Amino acid sequence: MSDPVWYRSLYWRIAFGFVALLASLLVIQAGVYVWLTVVVGRSWLGPAQLAQEVALDVGAALSANPALDVTAYVPERFGRIYQPFLVVMHDGRLASNRMDGLPPGFAGMARVAHSRRQAPEASAQSRPEGPAREAARGGRRLPVELWPIAAPGVEADAGYVAVPGNPPPPGVVMEQLGPTLGWVAAGLLLGGSAMMALLIFGPARKRLRSLEAAASALGEGRTDVRAIESGGDEVSTLARTFNRMADDLGARTQALIESDRARRQLLADVSHELMTPLAAIRGYTETLGMAEISLEEPTRKRYLAIIEEETRKLESMIGDLLDLARLEGGGGTMVLEDVPVRDFFSRIVDRHRPAIRERGIEMTLSIDPPDLAVHGDAERLEQALQNLAANALRHTPDGGRVELTARRNDKNGIAVIVRDSGPGIPPEHLPRVFDRFYKVDASRASTSVPSGSGLGLSIVRAIVERHGGAVVARNAPAGGAEFEIILPAQASMHSS
Repeated sequence: MSDPVWYRSLYWRIAFGFVALLASLLVIQAGVYVWLTVVVGRSWLGPAQLAQEVALDVGAALSANPALDVTAYVPERFGRIYQPFLVVMHDGRLASNRMDGLPPGFAGMARVAHSRRQAPEASAQSRPEGPAREAARGGRRLPVELWPIAAPGVEADAGYVAVPGNPPPPGVVMEQLGPTLGWVAAGLLLGGSAMMALLIFGPARKRLRSLEAAASALGEGRTDVRAIESGGDEVSTLARTFNRMADDLGARTQALIESDRARRQLLADVSHELMTPLAAIRGYTETLGMAEISLEEPTRKRYLAIIEEETRKLESMIGDLLDLARLEGGGGTMVLEDVPVRDFFSRIVDRHRPAIRERGIEMTLSIDPPDLAVHGDAERLEQALQNLAANALRHTPDGGRVELTARRNDKNGIAVIVRDSGPGIPPEHLPRVFDRFYKVDASRASTSVPSGSGLGLSIVRAIVERHGGAVVARNAPAGGAEFEIILPAQASMHSS
């Protein structure tokens, strides 16, 4: 299983998504903070203007209610104003809209500034213009804006309003902006997390659910289910691996089904093929054993000859079945050696010479080059060629022709061709001629030679495949059937 491209990896996407979410959150938060700061800054009055407005408002309130509780009125009246200020009454009462927003020791600074303003020795030239004063405390000077509180019917100067002349303290700004920034941050975090889950984890979750459903279905025995393979991350790689496993399981299941079907068919075919000679043997044996039937000696000998012939057929069929089972199962020892093709052809001619002479069949041999040799097991290869030659003779009419040809093919291997002049093989039967017990004698029954057991061509295919080759059946252009064995230059033993 190969790793996905790094930028498609789910791990990297999560990491990049987290970083992008965090960066976006910080950028947006900073933008909101700047915007709110600008808004607050624009609403921030000048110290002198604020002192004057508060002094006039408090003076008017005192004029309307001389017993006014200034310490309660000021926070309630001016609590929404960001700028902190201090109301100092001559009776010693202090009031502020934001006491915690004032500089440390501001009340003392305001009193110092006010006392300097009221000092009789202060010359007009030494007083600064307007209400602005400076208060000193702890060796530090702080600008202070003062404005007297006066109202008709009340003492001319009931007190004064002191406003720090410096910019708004950061703490005050943060105190005002903190809740808003907190809600914005929470909203961004929730929205960003939802977006991250939707864009990053959403598709992966969908594919994981598909994989889970496919795995459950596969566990129930359904091999046709497949997981979603879209994407290029680890989930997609896992889905592709799972689908390959499902394909393999499906192929193996199908192979098991086909194997079971072939096994059942083989049992049926073997039972059918064995029953024919057994039925004949049993019938003639029972006839010979009947005491009430008097058989003539020639008839008795003929019955015994039939029993012997059917017994040999049965023995041959069982031998072929065992031979085929060993070949297809990879059993048996094979001795590989170089054997001249001419030796094979000579033994084929010698074995079938009586039948060739009796039926007037012409058998031609062609080997190119003449010293062509086959590398393989001599006994097994001769068995395959003998089966093909016997099959060709069986389906060649009297006076016909059988050709044995051997040559090198285009891939530097060896091709051995057995061709007859019989009626050929119907096209619909060609794909199955190498199956066990499959016979097409009904379409090629123009000869008087009895048909075989239906195992000869299956044995041929098993022998050739054990040598790493292949065998094909086709109809020759000039008529008749043609079987071609293709062997590699250096055959090696294979198990089917």
